[in-house]
Amino acid sequence: MFEHIISSVAEKTPLIHCITNYVTVNDVANVLLACGGSPIMADDAEEAEEMTSICNGLVINIGTLNARTISSMVLAGKKANELGNIVVLDPVGAGATRLRTQTTLRLLEEVKFSVIRGNISEIKTVYQGSGTTKGVDADISDAVREDTIEEAISFAKSLSKKTGAVIAMTGAIDIVADSQKAYIIRNGHPMMSKITGTGCMLTAMIAAYCASNKESVLEATAAAVVAMGYCGELAYKQMKKTNGGTSSLRIHLIDAISKLDDAALIGGCKIESKK
Repeated sequence: MFEHIISSVAEKTPLIHCITNYVTVNDVANVLLACGGSPIMADDAEEAEEMTSICNGLVINIGTLNARTISSMVLAGKKANELGNIVVLDPVGAGATRLRTQTTLRLLEEVKFSVIRGNISEIKTVYQGSGTTKGVDADISDAVREDTIEEAISFAKSLSKKTGAVIAMTGAIDIVADSQKAYIIRNGHPMMSKITGTGCMLTAMIAAYCASNKESVLEATAAAVVAMGYCGELAYKQMKKTNGGTSSLRIHLIDAISKLDDAALIGGCKIESKK
């Protein structure tokens, strides 16, 4: 399933335009470089369309949302749609405030997304138009557990059918689904939640993987989710060897992503498919 996904990114070096969270923008750029892509960060409306027109994919991340960049997101999204490019939405904190929720719904109305990635609370807000997101973390009542996996898969498939996008719900257990098929992914380490921006980094990786594998967006998205989780596991092991902490984990995570290849991804994945 993942035989050539990472090597395709290395061969094609997709240019990804990121209108993203300025708290994590440096790590997002470095992770794109590490996984074989190339980053551009441009969020002014005066150049959003022009910049998007030279890129292979677009990330719209509302983590540090402000009125100035909302129009840039819409303009860039429409241009990417016009070009047939991959567009990935990260509705960070959707449901936490009216502005975030309304912006997310506006983006969904005006832009066609290839992939929507978020925690389950954010994804529920995308579906329902309201939610109980606590900042950027999932509401505890929305956690995907072993006993709620089937319900989560059904929900993700339904949202995929509604939006036309692949849905990636990430957390302790990850679900990646389109309207017909789902993947359950159990890679990762709890300490990854102590690093700011692992979700933002993953969203950018999804864009790079999908832009290089446009014929298999579902599998490319699942591969990116596996890659982030597996590299988190490797990073934790390296951190423990050096008696490091969260800053070391962040560095080892980017290192692991930069060294990952198709064979290592296949060997390290903890994935199950469901029709």
